[in-house]
Amino acid sequence: MSRSQNLQKIIAQRIQQSEQQRITFAEFMELALYHPQFGYYSTRNSIIGPQGDFITSPHMGHDFGEIIAEQFADMWQALGQPKPFTLMEMGAGQGLIATDVLSHLQTHYPDCFACLSYIVVEKSAALRAEQKKRLSRWQQQGLPLSWQDLSEIPAQSIAGCVFSNELVDAFPVHWVEWHRGQLQEMWVVVNEQGIARSLGDLSTPQLQRYFTQVGIDLTDYPDGYQTEVNLAALDWMSAVANKVSRGYILTIDYGYNAQRYYSRARNQGTLQCYYRHAHHNDPFAHIGEQDITAHVDFTALENRGREVGLEKIGFVQQGLFLMALGLGDRLSRLSDPFGLSDSSILSDPSSLDPSSPDQIATGNTIQRIMMRREALQQLISPMGLGNFGVLIQGKGLSPKEIARPLKGLAIPPMM
Repeated sequence: MSRSQNLQKIIAQRIQQSEQQRITFAEFMELALYHPQFGYYSTRNSIIGPQGDFITSPHMGHDFGEIIAEQFADMWQALGQPKPFTLMEMGAGQGLIATDVLSHLQTHYPDCFACLSYIVVEKSAALRAEQKKRLSRWQQQGLPLSWQDLSEIPAQSIAGCVFSNELVDAFPVHWVEWHRGQLQEMWVVVNEQGIARSLGDLSTPQLQRYFTQVGIDLTDYPDGYQTEVNLAALDWMSAVANKVSRGYILTIDYGYNAQRYYSRARNQGTLQCYYRHAHHNDPFAHIGEQDITAHVDFTALENRGREVGLEKIGFVQQGLFLMALGLGDRLSRLSDPFGLSDSSILSDPSSLDPSSPDQIATGNTIQRIMMRREALQQLISPMGLGNFGVLIQGKGLSPKEIARPLKGLAIPPMM
């Protein structure tokens, strides 16, 4: 049998063995994405990037990770240059951000790099293996670099920043529907056609409470209104906050505040599937071979953060965040290639000598400049990656540290 057929058989058996011959959509999504043998994320490392099913910001080049490193250096300063200064990356993908962050800090902020401890929390064995291969040179240099489960990290042990990029959107969600004046849940069952959905009662009263907590009253919503609830994100926020003694939590993802997320006009929710760079909304197609995601409710993350001792430092769109950290300067330098002094801005990742008129004059180099500009523009495009949300929360900070503006939250120069 194919991988997908094997996984469908496992899911069907789980359903048939359950007490009511059904499982929640959250349990189905957990199996489809993270089953240790056949789950989408668990065994393959080629699912992300140009040859995979989707791309993320670090696939646009080194700039994203390098610019994020600017924010980490600023956080290190804001915290009084602690040693160790711990960066904990949750869901590190192929290790691209880690590579660019470490390279940039080592080159441009050696004092910060000397204080650094880097922890990767990654569920996928395949991705973990790729990360270790990509980051091996820093381990050989003696950098405190480790892979740990979140449960293994002692409480209140991190002074620094816990961060993630496009992680929370992949947490398993509950699928719900407003049906005949009450909230009901979409369950996963097996019928004559195979794995399918079936409407039923709520699996937990937490789903009803969730909407009250984020300020959404469903009583006058249209019948048949469907959406998602990410209870796993709340548990994750609590667990992460517990590990931080003093520092920041930086969450980058696509999503909205609760009012926009649960707009009446968005009556089919945000659930999306990605398969070979095409997206659709059928989670029961290509099981184990496609990504399944839902947008992030940032209001819920802020509220849960407040409940567990975090303070909201700021929320901004990714485009503005990156511009404030220097992406605009990189675009400006690309507009004047003869004045460039940093070849990495001109070409990524190859090495060009921008001071050479002969090389600048070549059509190949001009084309590469245009490609670099396009990549940077994609990172800040309000129609794409630039519209992602960036949430920064703090813990254990003094009033002075809270009042100190972080560089990425400053008003960026005009584009």
